[in-house]
Amino acid sequence: MRCSAWRGPLLALLPGVTAAALLGACAVGPDFSRPAPPAVQAYTHEPLARKTVTADSNTQHFTPGAAVPFDWWRLFGSTQLDASVAEALAHNPTLEASEASLRESQDSLRAGYGVFFPQIGAQVDGVRERTAPQANGLSGSGTIFNLITASGTISYALDVFGGKRRTVEGLQAQADYQRYLMKAAYLSLTANVVNTTIAQAAYAAEIRATKQLIDLENQQLEITEAQVRAGTSAYSSILSVRSLIAANQASLAPLRQKVSEADHLLATLQGQFPSEVNRPAIDLSSLSLPKDLPVSLPSDLVRQRPDILSAEAQLHVASANIGVATAAMFPSISLSGTYGAGGTSFGNLSTDSFRFWSIGPSITIPLFQGGSLWYGRKAAIDAYQQSLANYRQTVLAAFEQVADALKALEYDAQALDAQAEAQRDAAGALTLLQASYRAGTVGYLDVLVADVQLHQTTIAYLQAIAQRHQDTVALFVALGGGWWNGPDQAGGGQ
Repeated sequence: MRCSAWRGPLLALLPGVTAAALLGACAVGPDFSRPAPPAVQAYTHEPLARKTVTADSNTQHFTPGAAVPFDWWRLFGSTQLDASVAEALAHNPTLEASEASLRESQDSLRAGYGVFFPQIGAQVDGVRERTAPQANGLSGSGTIFNLITASGTISYALDVFGGKRRTVEGLQAQADYQRYLMKAAYLSLTANVVNTTIAQAAYAAEIRATKQLIDLENQQLEITEAQVRAGTSAYSSILSVRSLIAANQASLAPLRQKVSEADHLLATLQGQFPSEVNRPAIDLSSLSLPKDLPVSLPSDLVRQRPDILSAEAQLHVASANIGVATAAMFPSISLSGTYGAGGTSFGNLSTDSFRFWSIGPSITIPLFQGGSLWYGRKAAIDAYQQSLANYRQTVLAAFEQVADALKALEYDAQALDAQAEAQRDAAGALTLLQASYRAGTVGYLDVLVADVQLHQTTIAYLQAIAQRHQDTVALFVALGGGWWNGPDQAGGGQ
């Protein structure tokens, strides 16, 4: 079949396609505009402190407007922690699922762009059939013959009212939504790895402190037993010491369980089975407290937190859906053309008398739909209002989290400073009472009380250190995690 035979009728469609492009210059429905950042200039009523009090020889400084590092966990100065985060980023199934969802939405967007192009198809049919003249009121016997048909079709939908463009706009917003969900999964994963590592290190430190206290109490038990044998102390003192030792030993099991649970969680976050991983816990003292902390401006926060950006993308989807629902209320116009040839053999297909073609526009006008189109548009508007309220709530929650993290770091420093002083005083009191007890000037009850107090203040001190580290993590998370400053972003969040 000669290509030139197809050219004339198909080219006749080009003016219609050009007209479609011109007519499609407008689109019904609202044009989406990003919500303006909140007008507030601060996160809390009180002015932001420039630094926290010095606690445990560490002072944290707040720098408004400073960039949030995308690899903020490296500020804790632990190569083992860095390796754990890298392992999780490489093998976590939840993150892999988020990446796959993003690719799916991007491919759906590419598929959606196909509506802007002419749809071209070809068809070849070959049948053998027998006619029945009586079915048409004719007499005579039927004939048997072959019928071969080859045809090509081209059609183009004129997007006069922008319904298709709004549909693709919604697909683009949906791809943005999946992208920010992936960033949220990335941020959540890194925060969980760091927080779990800090918690595991704190539990291990508590175990070591409890063991040291038990060793000290065993020494006191030996002294008490000697005093009982010498007749200078009652046997009840031995029972009191043994009871305290047993109570402290009993506290080790729950702590070991928490260490194991943290280890199992880390393995899961890294995409591994707990039986496949056997790593030592990080020493809490090996984790450096980040000293210089960025504080994003309120106007920047809404452009960098993944949850806010995903809520904004959902708002964009809802806005585009209003345009789709509005365009459905207007006529739809399309151009189509068919050209082909049919005959009893392939040789007939090149003969002019066996050729056929058709070309023309088609218009569909929705005259009466029982109110479905009208209320469908109202439902789309209602969905937009819902998305807008959800967006505002997400922004409010984000600002609350930043405010909580900033105040928590101030209070953490104050609490840690008080706990450190309490631990020093408790340790000094125990040392003096132990010397007096050995000299026989005080009873063991005083030593026992000092023992318990030291243990409590030591555990509280370690917990205060861990809390300060974890609230530092909370600040980086509340600010969005700095993903937009990564080497592969090129300002994606802005």
